[in-house]
Amino acid sequence: MIEADRLYLQGQYEQAEFLYRKAKEPFVAEAVQERPAAISDPTQLPPAGQVYWREAEAGRAAELYTRLMVPLELLVAEYPQFIPGHLLYAEVLAEQDKPEESLAVLERATTLYPNEPELIRARVDSLAANEHWLEASIAARQFALLNPDRPDRAEFETLADQHLEEFQDRTRSRLRGNAIANFVTGAASFVLTGNLFGPLSAVETTILMLRGESAVGESIANQATRQLELVEDEAVVAYVNELGQRLAEVSGRDDFEYEFYVVEDETLNAFALPGGKIFVNAGAILEANSEAELAGLLAHELSHAVLSHGFQLVTSGNLTANLLQFIPYGGYAANLAVLSYSRDMERQADALGTRILATSGYAADGLRNLMITLEEAEEESLPFAWLSTHPDTDERIENIETQIELNGYNRYTYEGVERHQAMQRRVEQLLLEPDEAK
Repeated sequence: MIEADRLYLQGQYEQAEFLYRKAKEPFVAEAVQERPAAISDPTQLPPAGQVYWREAEAGRAAELYTRLMVPLELLVAEYPQFIPGHLLYAEVLAEQDKPEESLAVLERATTLYPNEPELIRARVDSLAANEHWLEASIAARQFALLNPDRPDRAEFETLADQHLEEFQDRTRSRLRGNAIANFVTGAASFVLTGNLFGPLSAVETTILMLRGESAVGESIANQATRQLELVEDEAVVAYVNELGQRLAEVSGRDDFEYEFYVVEDETLNAFALPGGKIFVNAGAILEANSEAELAGLLAHELSHAVLSHGFQLVTSGNLTANLLQFIPYGGYAANLAVLSYSRDMERQADALGTRILATSGYAADGLRNLMITLEEAEEESLPFAWLSTHPDTDERIENIETQIELNGYNRYTYEGVERHQAMQRRVEQLLLEPDEAK
């Protein structure tokens, strides 16, 4: 692998690929069962599906919901690949004043077919109609980021900006109405003990969120850097920053100031704050086998920030909740990196992270290989934090393998083994030094 890297850096790509292929085993996991391709033409449905659709259309024309609902329920259950079925079912439920059920239909449909613009557009519109402005913005932005080559990407980016502005305007109005009451009742001054950062008032928190993702991430990161023990070795910090900035350049968002920090901790962990502030443990450098594997971890965490996952979490509940309880160190309250993300968020971060990794020129299977490495080590020792707290590892590995194969991503390219090994030796020495030397 080291020789292949040397050839690659010399521009001898064919010779390098030959050695990469010799060094790497083919994927052995079975590919995730492929879903039927999405269809919009009812004539492509099997005969039973066509009957359901005709009955649904007849019920719609006659405005007989009792005749309409049963065939629609059967249609979306038995033939989920038929996109108009989901759209009509959600529309009818909304007309019957069942907005949550309508949203649930669209949520299930977009989980099955996340690249169908009609479904995403319907979900975004439904979220906005129910005044879930931030969720609507994030859903639109995620589609644009995960589908960079689609001609309607700009449309979804515009929707994302519009709904984010609406969220901020509504929250400002709420703040103006509640700020005086908050101060009078004392709600603006509460203390959470055992917290990394100490108290943050309800109004201060709300104002911070109104300023946006970058302000939230910068505020938490500034305090985190004062509390966490960070690696100050210039070579190590420069190494991680070089990898991170290379990935950030192709992340799809240029409205963040990306910053990468190395925490002096030998356990494997990493977490992302809103606005592109990424923290990675020194232990991640030790456990990864190559630059590509470490870059895979960084790309995954970077994707959480790019897809606004953390910002969504801290704004989805009570706006007066203390944002700063989420830092995952020292036994503090919660872990934004691994405890709060949904499985869909993890899948999205895997998908976007793998695309970022492949686009940046690293071997596309870096994240997959890191998961394999840790899964094997987990069988012999205590679980690694980053892996064990992320659900469904086998499924995620297979998803990444399928993504690489279907998209033709190159896994036989730069790994960066030799330089990474040199950095591992440097980190090992730093962690072994006595406290006085530090």
